[in-house]
Amino acid sequence: MKIKLFFHYISYLQYPLILIGLFYAFKPHFDSTKYTKENVDLAFQNINTVFIFIGLALSFSTLQDTTKTQNKLSRKIWEHPVKGKIALVIMSIITFTLIVSGIVGYTKTGVSKLKDVSMGVIVLGVGYLGLLKAAIEMFENHRRDKNNIDSL
Repeated sequence: MKIKLFFHYISYLQYPLILIGLFYAFKPHFDSTKYTKENVDLAFQNINTVFIFIGLALSFSTLQDTTKTQNKLSRKIWEHPVKGKIALVIMSIITFTLIVSGIVGYTKTGVSKLKDVSMGVIVLGVGYLGLLKAAIEMFENHRRDKNNIDSL
């Protein structure tokens, strides 16, 4: 049980990773007001870095305890069988789109900048895949129709 709690605490590393990702998302806006070739290259590097850090943050978020909901909104979604299924379908589509577009972008483009961004998209997709697994567990743990919880 202590190991589960340890990983739950490690999951809070998602927040600094999100902040780092946000820093790189806004960094090009503060570097320069002119768009030159160098700034465009830097923008691609920053986009790739954003995708990598957000993907890592999503991966760390999957370490949280899936037997507990984090807020009222997530409780309303995961306790309701239809809303939960809709959320899982949407998350599955997003995950599939990210991974496939990243792989296609990486294998089909000859431009090194786009290959780098495609790798970032793949990392984001893998992070989202972990999030999807955690969402499935939350749905299984909180469904009202499967867990004999009274309806609202």
